[in-house]
Amino acid sequence: MDMNQYLDMFIEESKEHLQAINANLLLLESDPGNIGHVKEIFRSAHTLKGMSATMGFEDMASLTHEAENVLDLIRNQKLTITSDIMDVIFHSVDLIESMVIDITEGGDGSADVSAPVKKLRAIVAGDYTADQEVAAATAVAEAEAVEAAEEEGTPAEDHELDDYALMVLKQSKELGNNLMWITVTLNENCLLKAARSYMVFDQLESMGEVIKTKPSVEDIENERFEQSFEIAYVTMQSVEKVRSTILNISEIQDVVIEPIQLKSEAPPAPVVTEVAAPVEKKPADNAQTAAAKKATAGGKTIRVDIDRLDILMNLFSELVIDRGRLEQLAREIGKSELQETVEHMSRISGDLQNIILTMRMVPVEQVFNRFPRMIRDLQKDLHKKVNLEIIGAETELDRTVIDEIGDPLNHLLRNSLDHGIESPADRKKAGKPEEGTIVLRAFHSGNHVFIEVKDDGAGINKEKVLKKALERGIVNPVNADSMSDKQIHELLFAAGFSTAEVVSDISGRGVGLDVVKSKIESLGGSVGVESVRGQGTTFLIQLPLTLSIISAMLVQVKDEKYAVPLSSIIETAVFKKDQIMMAHRQKVIDFRGRVVPLVSLQDIFQVPDNGADKEDEVAVVIVRKGEKMAGLVVDSFIGQQEIVLKSLGKYMVNVFAISGATILGDGQVALIIDCNALIK
Repeated sequence: MDMNQYLDMFIEESKEHLQAINANLLLLESDPGNIGHVKEIFRSAHTLKGMSATMGFEDMASLTHEAENVLDLIRNQKLTITSDIMDVIFHSVDLIESMVIDITEGGDGSADVSAPVKKLRAIVAGDYTADQEVAAATAVAEAEAVEAAEEEGTPAEDHELDDYALMVLKQSKELGNNLMWITVTLNENCLLKAARSYMVFDQLESMGEVIKTKPSVEDIENERFEQSFEIAYVTMQSVEKVRSTILNISEIQDVVIEPIQLKSEAPPAPVVTEVAAPVEKKPADNAQTAAAKKATAGGKTIRVDIDRLDILMNLFSELVIDRGRLEQLAREIGKSELQETVEHMSRISGDLQNIILTMRMVPVEQVFNRFPRMIRDLQKDLHKKVNLEIIGAETELDRTVIDEIGDPLNHLLRNSLDHGIESPADRKKAGKPEEGTIVLRAFHSGNHVFIEVKDDGAGINKEKVLKKALERGIVNPVNADSMSDKQIHELLFAAGFSTAEVVSDISGRGVGLDVVKSKIESLGGSVGVESVRGQGTTFLIQLPLTLSIISAMLVQVKDEKYAVPLSSIIETAVFKKDQIMMAHRQKVIDFRGRVVPLVSLQDIFQVPDNGADKEDEVAVVIVRKGEKMAGLVVDSFIGQQEIVLKSLGKYMVNVFAISGATILGDGQVALIIDCNALIK
């Protein structure tokens, strides 16, 4: 079978499982006694092992299998979690993640897994460290306690049974049935797994009733499982009778049966809005009911390739052109019926536009989720104590922005941990808690998304920053004394600027916050910094809500039309020609007490003169880039409009001061101005 067709799905699902494993490992490290976290990790690792084995990535499958063995011991309380064990598991997850990255980049996913495999096997054997030998010695008593508990049965909650299944089990128990959780394992060389599974169900059906299966019956029928599957079962027969019946079927390797223990109190009643299907004798039907309920709750999303959404957006932009043309024709013809129809179509297309935009929006959670693990590792390397708080992870951004924002945030967080947060000893001397706090926060405001990285560290040492800037020639000594705190803080974004005394993997390689600023500005956003000495530093990133459809001001320059993004505009104004002044051979205006340079779009883009009479007034669009401003000189304002952003194509790249183009309702093409390029 050609597995290439499943490769994209494998990569995406592997990333999701690795993210889930990392998140739950962090929770487990902070709460080692919570076996629920171990079960979640084990479930993801088990699925990842099966996927990698199916796809033929043997190194990944082998390493995941060994990690799974360790997790199984922890899950069954036969192994005590230590910091050493957590480090080995984290390292194994990192190696698996690197294999996935290699596969994503076209590699075969192979890696040398001998070292972590050896460590994991040593942990299982109980001789990894002296601490583990002590833990292994006490594991026998713990195992006996677990086995004693299993004789009484495992709680139904451990098997994630829903309210409907619990109700059926309770009623069956009252009628004298035995409640069993059955794990059936097939031989490794079993060729027809679905057929053997059907035979198991057929035998069980003759003696009782299947309540639920894991995985679902549909997955079992389609062989979407490894070597084993699990069944919630009620019967009047004994455990030994059920076990021997299943073992009599060919290619069955093992059968494990444990009683299901119900709580003494009655389970919650089913939700009245759901119609519970009557219990039937066929196991497949009952299991399908449970699967259907699960699908209803969690199967409301599908994966859509971002390229398809881009195509959909392009098709919609063509619809916008036709809509504008129809509106124009309807006005010219003047028939009310036609106008009503066109107005209705405009409303429908507006709704369609909103839906398309919503489809492209994804929570920043996808980016934020990778950072707790990074902070965990860095604070150990730096011997610091840090708590990362994440706020507003549900805030949505365009997928294009999401894909690009990860690296800048990574850099800012590393900067806060390395430069911002002090050592525990220094924090204690300053009267602060030994554990520092970094807050990563996202929120909406208007047509923008703001992302804040805030720490309660030492703040920016402006004297040190200014000294470094003078040494590197970034600041003229003449102007140094008159610089405000904010201006000094902004020096952090200068190219190659760094205050690190020691070069490390975390900072100090001469690639500083200028890279962050360049990336943010390339996305149409901006970044600023505020700091109070001794109290902390805050970096604030402003980003457009979406890069596909933007609000813009359309302007006329001779016979050409241009679009200026509203996110860059402060105000539009009209000035008399005698209000225009000259300063340093540059035309400027006085805008609310500030001297603002003028930029002629006709000169910048070499727009041919159409011979129209020049008026005594000048139309100006005041735009900004951070604290800097400029006035774009145009002939007239057309008005505000939402426009679809289109690329100029591979033959027109790096066009100065142009970020793309849009097609207007009348079919004309308007270039979109990159205001950041025009402001110096």
